[in-house]
Amino acid sequence: MSRYRKIFNRVLPALFLLVFFSINISSYAADGEALFKANCAACHKPDKDFTGPALQGWKDRVPAGDWIYKWIANSADLRESEPYAKALFAKWNKTQMTAFGSQLKKEDIDAILKYVDDWKPPVAGPTPGGQPQGSDDSLLFGILTLVLALIAFILLQVNSNLRKLSDEKEGVLRTEPVPFYKNKTYLMVGILLLFLVGGYYTINSAIGLGRQQQYQPEQPIFYSHKVHAGTNQISCLYCHGGAQDSKQASIPSVNVCMNCHKAINKYEGPDVLVRENGATVDGTAEIQKLYAYAGWNPTTKTYNSDNNNDGIPDGAKPIEWVKVHNLPDHVYFNHSQHIKVGKQQCQTCHGNIQEMPEVYQFAELSMGWCINCHRETKVDFYDKENGTGNKFYSIYEKFHQDIKNHKLDSVTVEKIGGTECQKCHY
Repeated sequence: MSRYRKIFNRVLPALFLLVFFSINISSYAADGEALFKANCAACHKPDKDFTGPALQGWKDRVPAGDWIYKWIANSADLRESEPYAKALFAKWNKTQMTAFGSQLKKEDIDAILKYVDDWKPPVAGPTPGGQPQGSDDSLLFGILTLVLALIAFILLQVNSNLRKLSDEKEGVLRTEPVPFYKNKTYLMVGILLLFLVGGYYTINSAIGLGRQQQYQPEQPIFYSHKVHAGTNQISCLYCHGGAQDSKQASIPSVNVCMNCHKAINKYEGPDVLVRENGATVDGTAEIQKLYAYAGWNPTTKTYNSDNNNDGIPDGAKPIEWVKVHNLPDHVYFNHSQHIKVGKQQCQTCHGNIQEMPEVYQFAELSMGWCINCHRETKVDFYDKENGTGNKFYSIYEKFHQDIKNHKLDSVTVEKIGGTECQKCHY
């Protein structure tokens, strides 16, 4: 009996650890949907062209072999010699694709491509909360882990009782076992677990102080970027002209809205307007709110009289929009530097803004998130011979010559000081 007990005592913990780690490893396995949304969704859609080409059917378009992995790792390397890469770059107006390098492993890329190939259009109709429901199995894996831990604990108690019965039968006298709530080993394990779990959540909460990812305030007027930038294809720069020419993107004045809504006085879009909580919105009533802010009479199609001679129609007032994207006061961020010089798309920081009925903060906008972008984004140097590239970077002549002489394949923003403290902090 003693020999079997020793075998049982060794096999049970090993079996428990094996199952525990296998479950946790599977929970961290490559999630194609999450990887696609985190790395690709800002520029690509599975089923239709966006900033970049539609990704479904990629296998029938690209060269065979490991071409796709090389392209994702660094498209600039392929463009120098590979004909299809050159043609693809030219077709998409020479839009620079982010080089992911070692950021995405082969299995991550495979998971993304599988997700794209298997992607099916969502069922029509809004989902609860207005956002697509993703498949998150974290809760399931957590429950399974707790169940297995409970089973292991019960088996340990059964083993202890069986050992006690066996000793009594064989006449072996042993001291009474210590109850589990007094057992120092169990207490130490419990304390360590509480310390680890508490420390994990405490540190995460401290790191997240001041961050507003997914922040989505309700605005005084329901303004749908999906309708304006998506359905009607209005350029972001029409309303946010400062993004290209100044530090601030700027919020458009009421007059900018009235440029169109003097003529458009009711909503006749193809989609039903739905808030984040699932409530429908009367688009025409929201336009009437705009008229009240502008001091516009939709019946006479004229502005209200200016009886107090302040240059503003009577009853007109600015729209008190709630700011969504906030950075700390000690952080310097220049929109024109990123839009005009860095040639970044709005979606890089703001996500698929053209698909948002109500705007929310897409990216975490943390220091690490910004620095990681600077480490990966390549500088578009000005080429005097071809007249292409950005003249802003012409002062970095040495880097430009090194690229021409093939000493470097590319230069990231980090190499020209993009991670220096004083670049972003006053």
